[in-house]
Amino acid sequence: MSKGKVLVVMSSANALDLKDGKTYSTGYYLNEFVVPYRKLVEAGYEPVIANPKGDRPVMDANSNNAMFFGGDDAAREDALKFAEGLALLDRPKTLAAVVAEGTDGYVGLFIPGGHAPMADLLKDKNLGKILTQFHNSGRPTGIVCHGPIVLLAALPDPDAFIASMIAGDGKASSLNAGWPYTGYRLTVFATGEEQALEGPSGLGGHVQYYPVNALAEAGARVETIANWHPNVVIDRELITGQQPMSAPAFGDALVEKLNEHARR
Repeated sequence: MSKGKVLVVMSSANALDLKDGKTYSTGYYLNEFVVPYRKLVEAGYEPVIANPKGDRPVMDANSNNAMFFGGDDAAREDALKFAEGLALLDRPKTLAAVVAEGTDGYVGLFIPGGHAPMADLLKDKNLGKILTQFHNSGRPTGIVCHGPIVLLAALPDPDAFIASMIAGDGKASSLNAGWPYTGYRLTVFATGEEQALEGPSGLGGHVQYYPVNALAEAGARVETIANWHPNVVIDRELITGQQPMSAPAFGDALVEKLNEHARR
């Protein structure tokens, strides 16, 4: 018997705009999706996938690498086959449909990373409504790697806030009034990690702003540790993981928080 439905929100984007008119082909990160997803299923929860367009989410090809599975290529291949064969990825709900139906039927929320959420989810008004509902009811909300940037969707005007971050005009901190996550401790892909990926051999350019800076400007207390070391931060209903290496511990923490919430 299912312990309840967990809403899994993914991006519909397959490219991220960079500085100087460049773009980076992206999507969800394989281990950040599959590892926590499997932990949810094994713990008895029923995932329901949704994204903005109701289309099949694209995997970031760079995430199909054994380094994100502790160097275990068999584990990478197993995760890839799992994702490719997951029928739920073929027919996600739209976020608009989730809002229209209401979120009361979900016990928790899970959002995997990759750069894709920086392209669409962070300014999706429907996701903003969903996040606010989960926040107001104290239901576990787990987000990993670049994923925590989507918390900006719960701002009163995420478009204006993001435009200010891109412009670097210093106005972003004046646009954060009423953000539900003000004062929350959280982690996200570290600036040092992002800088290690920027340039010709990685992203092929530079991101328009760093997630750490954006979340700090919004009012969060951002806590990152040394690059590529597992880091999970829990504050109230919010569970965040720093980067792909944090996915296993993040998945465990999300399941533990869901179980704890169910016992109340």
